[in-house]
Amino acid sequence: MKKSILFLCFLTILSFVACDNDNGDGEFADYLVARPLIMSKAEFSASVDIVTPRPINESGKIYTYKDYIFVNDRYQGVHVIDNSNPLQPVKIAFIKIPGNVDISAKDDYLYADSLMDLVVLDISDINNITQVNRLENVLYNNVFWPFEADIVEGENYDFENEILIGWETTTERRLISEVEQRNGWGLFDGFAIAESANGTTGQGGSLARFKIVADYLYAVDSHNINVFNISDLENPQDLEDVYAGFDIETIFNRGEYLFLGSMRGMYIYDITDPATPTFVSEFQHGTACDPVVVDDNYAYVTLRGGNGCGALESGLFIVDISDIENPELAISYPMDEPYGLGIQNEKIFVCDGASGLKVYDKTDINDLIQLDHFKDIITFDVIPLETHLIMVGDGVLYQYEYLDDGIKLMSQIGLN
Repeated sequence: MKKSILFLCFLTILSFVACDNDNGDGEFADYLVARPLIMSKAEFSASVDIVTPRPINESGKIYTYKDYIFVNDRYQGVHVIDNSNPLQPVKIAFIKIPGNVDISAKDDYLYADSLMDLVVLDISDINNITQVNRLENVLYNNVFWPFEADIVEGENYDFENEILIGWETTTERRLISEVEQRNGWGLFDGFAIAESANGTTGQGGSLARFKIVADYLYAVDSHNINVFNISDLENPQDLEDVYAGFDIETIFNRGEYLFLGSMRGMYIYDITDPATPTFVSEFQHGTACDPVVVDDNYAYVTLRGGNGCGALESGLFIVDISDIENPELAISYPMDEPYGLGIQNEKIFVCDGASGLKVYDKTDINDLIQLDHFKDIITFDVIPLETHLIMVGDGVLYQYEYLDDGIKLMSQIGLN
């Protein structure tokens, strides 16, 4: 089933935020510049490789499996960290997977996206990771336009033989007058963009697009739930996709339900028949980036505004799902720029971007009590394990010990 998508030449409206230069004359400003990462199609098809640890370029999502932590290096691959001693985690390898954003693992098999392909890796011997399968054209391409960039610089390339595998962003000082000559537009040259009781699975954060439930892997793209039967771990079966809506971003499982976070709302699907998820209900909100986690009666959703997600305001929304067919907003709390979040017993952890990690007691959802606030760090995603909390942000992996009235830093390791 071929699912690759072709996007031709297109324009994007860019917003420019200028700031005074060091000399105070206002002629220069800092801009976030995005450049495409290109690879030949021949190289892409044989690109998975296991190499020694290397500095991270852009830390993405995190995933835990047994004594290991996997940290996505956006569009480039996965860093492997031995966490058998959380006080002294050790980087042991890097798995090169061009176009990678998400992973999930079960019984020593790791599933990873590589643009439109699904890669299967045997990780039973962490020091000898091997690729055992590659399903081509079974996923929709996950490389999206870099809406956060002020300037997008492209270059002509041979789309018959080359492929866009991601974006590299840097902050650069530019002449304001030259930037303004673009009239607020960025021109981009044409590109072809091409937890289960049945076995041991890992755990991802709230920003995950992959989720394994029993013998099925669910992988969401912007519109669909891609369903794979993985009862034969080495040879996943690509089943029929389920159309799920618009701008799907994340997936979370609770019991017999999948909770999908999107830019438009939260969608709930029943997986009693695991091969064919069935729509149950939805909770709509204004357009915003939207990861979600769930406990018994509530779904916790962070909405991040002020960017390409569309909304103006950011916050933590708590949705009553006691009637699964009629979810309703219970209460919301303002946040600055929230990304991932997690829950563990009566604690909720919110990665509030540059505003740090916030920890609340959620015993009474109508009166969240802040237990801790780690301010001077940039935060992205968290995984609350039974024993401790794992968080990643701005190229640093943090681990925290649970306390009755908050958390305490156990260790941190720079990934750069």
